Amino acid sequence: MTDIQAAFSDPQFVARYTEGPRHFVPGYDAMQSMAAILLAERVPGDARVLVLGAGGGLELKAFAQAHPAWSFDGVDPSAAMLAAAGQTLAELAPRARFHQGYIDDAPEGPFDGATCLLTLHFVDVEERRRIATEVRRRLKPRAPFVVVHLSAPHGEAERPLWLSRYSAFLAASGVEPDRAAAARDAVTNHLQILAPAQDEAILREAGFSDPTLFYAGFAFRGWVAYA
Repeated sequence: MTDIQAAFSDPQFVARYTEGPRHFVPGYDAMQSMAAILLAERVPGDARVLVLGAGGGLELKAFAQAHPAWSFDGVDPSAAMLAAAGQTLAELAPRARFHQGYIDDAPEGPFDGATCLLTLHFVDVEERRRIATEVRRRLKPRAPFVVVHLSAPHGEAERPLWLSRYSAFLAASGVEPDRAAAARDAVTNHLQILAPAQDEAILREAGFSDPTLFYAGFAFRGWVAYA
């Protein structure tokens, strides 16, 4: 477990979590809105949606507010983050079922759609392949899967440039320079960042079709693909 992953069990970190993504992820709110739109293109009005990495509850709340008849199964390894998700959802919480653990702890479904936002960069290539395969197995035919995570070219010049731009974004968002530099170091040294072509290949290898880029925010990218 990396120091970053361990933080998700730290009560102080968890208490501050909902303040963080908007400062650390370019276009965070718009990205969530786009994810909901991409799901809504294919799912029924009373969709059941699988949300991996649901701790904190921010995407759950955005999806639930946009689509009042959707229900959710949220999966996260951190009990503290799931408790925070319940608090974030507040009166919307009855529409979500929480499952502590990983993809193997998710219900079998079948689900109308699934998301995995800001999570896959915590795991290595083989685990990503397994997660993608297990998500697809739990989806109805042609159901959408929306993923967003860190993804940047591997070139000796390109990757440092994208990470430098990301660090500059943090500073422009009001993050203190020391914290911005520390965040860049943590991303560089502790997270698993693949090239965009590798990320798309993993979706295809898992059996998803038409992986399409819909979001790019400096070192972050997002795709929608179909079971």
